[in-house]
Amino acid sequence: MKIGIVGAGAMGGLFGGMLAKEGEDVWLLDNHRERAEKVDREGLIIEKSGAPKPKRTKEEIIRIRATTDPSRVGPCGLVIILVKAYDTEEASRNSLPLAGEDTVWLTLQNGLGNVEKIGKIVGEERVVAGVTCQGATVIRVGRIRHAGFGKTVVGEIGGKESKRVRCISDIFNNAGIETEISDNIEGTLWDKLMVNAVINPLTAIMRVRNGQLLESPYLRETMKVLVEEAMQVPLRNGIKLPYRRLYEKVEEQCRVSKENISSMLQDIMRKRRTEIDYINGAIVSEGERIGVPTPVNRTLWNMVRFLEGRIGDVK
Repeated sequence: MKIGIVGAGAMGGLFGGMLAKEGEDVWLLDNHRERAEKVDREGLIIEKSGAPKPKRTKEEIIRIRATTDPSRVGPCGLVIILVKAYDTEEASRNSLPLAGEDTVWLTLQNGLGNVEKIGKIVGEERVVAGVTCQGATVIRVGRIRHAGFGKTVVGEIGGKESKRVRCISDIFNNAGIETEISDNIEGTLWDKLMVNAVINPLTAIMRVRNGQLLESPYLRETMKVLVEEAMQVPLRNGIKLPYRRLYEKVEEQCRVSKENISSMLQDIMRKRRTEIDYINGAIVSEGERIGVPTPVNRTLWNMVRFLEGRIGDVK
């Protein structure tokens, strides 16, 4: 199956590299010409650290095709959207040249609303949802570090297991991307959203790696308050959450991705826009809609928005 990955940052590179290594026909569709040309010419370097022996770092060069021109790619069986949530609509439109008769679009992005945005452009019936707990950091152009190891979950919006979802799961598992199929992908999306709503803003504000959140009793207490507050929103909406003891899952994710620099912290360090509007901001907005107060999430939302684009220490 030909696979097009839209978004060639840390996660796009990680998934593309792992799939290409196993012989899948993979193309990275990038919006940075210099990066695309370098990866297409020299390959992608993936460093692996954090598991199973944290003190050892291995690296490998993976040959993979990359381009900024979707017409070079041609029709794909699977298109994976791995751009920032605020770029979803543009990325979906740019991916239309990858469409074939039976092309499926899979979103593995952070935040809420991506399924709906993609569906409006490519057709709702073509979209499959997913989440991933894999973690990656961009070291420099053409080099990423795989520093977070966790499950990926995919599923149909309606909950019914399908042939195309089983196919995606098989392809991912064969490439070493541990993947499960969910019959409650909406609940899974909320689970991942709430994990992100804890780890991403706190690491960005405190400037720490994921695992360092567990080193402070003060941060642990804040994490618990965030989880308890955020959970009330989907529960009030009647959404079934796969993990009712969600704080334990947050701790587990901090441990398995302890060396990872969260995507939000990477954005803050690079003076880029973050996805805070689509994570904590989404929780606040939905809470307002249904009458659930979310003051802690709103506080972190405001703090990260203040940090966006700022660098350096107080002078």
